Amino acid sequence: MNMQPLLNESIQQITGQLQNWRRDFHHFAESGWFEFRTATIVADELHRLGYSLKMGKEVIKAEARMGLPSVQALQEQEQRAIKQGALVQWLPHFSGGFTGIVATLDTGKAGPTLAFRVDMDALDLDEDQSHVHRPYTEDFSSCNAKMMHACGHDGHTAIGLGLARILKQYEDQLTGKIKLIFQPAEEGTRGAKSMVEAGVVDDVDFFIAIHIGLGIPMGELVCGNGSFLATTKIDVIYRGVASHAGGKPEEGKNALLAAAQAALGLNAMPRHSKGISRINVGVLQAGSGRNVIPDHALMKVETRGETNEINEFIYDKALSIIEGAATMQDVEYEIQLMGAAQSSKPSPAWVDFIYQQVQQHVPELSSVVKSGEQAMGSEDATYFMERVKANGGQASYLVFGTELSAGHHHGQFDFNEDVLAIAVKTLATLTIHLPDFNTQFNQ
Repeated sequence: MNMQPLLNESIQQITGQLQNWRRDFHHFAESGWFEFRTATIVADELHRLGYSLKMGKEVIKAEARMGLPSVQALQEQEQRAIKQGALVQWLPHFSGGFTGIVATLDTGKAGPTLAFRVDMDALDLDEDQSHVHRPYTEDFSSCNAKMMHACGHDGHTAIGLGLARILKQYEDQLTGKIKLIFQPAEEGTRGAKSMVEAGVVDDVDFFIAIHIGLGIPMGELVCGNGSFLATTKIDVIYRGVASHAGGKPEEGKNALLAAAQAALGLNAMPRHSKGISRINVGVLQAGSGRNVIPDHALMKVETRGETNEINEFIYDKALSIIEGAATMQDVEYEIQLMGAAQSSKPSPAWVDFIYQQVQQHVPELSSVVKSGEQAMGSEDATYFMERVKANGGQASYLVFGTELSAGHHHGQFDFNEDVLAIAVKTLATLTIHLPDFNTQFNQ
């Protein structure tokens, strides 16, 4: 039976709802580990649809979270979420920053487990509030200071909910299990590792993470995005001894100088000959007055590598430089891990299958390519991908092209919302036709 005409009609029926979800999440933007309102709305919709839910500490390993805000900040943001319409019956699952959800549709029929990951968090960024910016003129720009969906995660969450509706509608035609993973704190690569260590993809045979935009034109799909760079993100805190710079300079221990020397040393380190390597000092904060020897300095650093091994090489060198600068100035130092991601390449057979199915069944995508250019950024969906592949499964990362009003992480970021329905149709099509994978690739 050709289900595509029925699927087209079903997608058309939820197009308005996809936009409504996206704009609601955009207006009430919540950054990483603060997705309290978003998570309650997602959980309520999935529960209403009849999905089996695991939430909060069931799907997030507490000690594996990275870049976690303070307890006070988490409490304040939870109260803010309540005032902005969070569904309080669901909040106990997410309190304390455990804002992850895994929804499972078990068809009761033999078959593999397929998982999709969408992310929910906004950026720590103020949104443009001018008449050149559509979210402002159409009254859905962010109402939360220093929180903005400037990377499309509001759209990703809407796609996940739309997919949930469609899959439930076609449940009788599906086999195996489908997992929908709603991940917090992707920005800064902080959230995926904690979900992987909680075991949420240990039973997964096929895995897809998605993104919209990324410079891909509207109507184009990249089935297997090029390898992401492995990364490690750290905060370095130097602690010295304050003293009067004129009266008692010999009693001081200068944390600012330690950080400055480390910053210069980090940027001067040799790169790696076997692939792309990066290091950046993005923030350096120190000092209180011109006549005071600084006793405290904060430095925010990231390393990246084309492979996990290259990133580890750069990171190990960075640790030596950071320690050496502390020794030079006789200060103490502390390193806090704030985020991390791995390098990962998509599974070739899975990419081939996606390519074939989309070419055959999704005419809305006028251009389908198997792999994009080498990524210069990082993505913590790579933790999911690598765990699935390590267990013998197949994984890929899909990018749906769309027109953008400004680049990602920009205060005027916006996208063509037509991409939402295209993405839902593509993912639903892959789910419906998944039984064909074994036929095509003899696995």
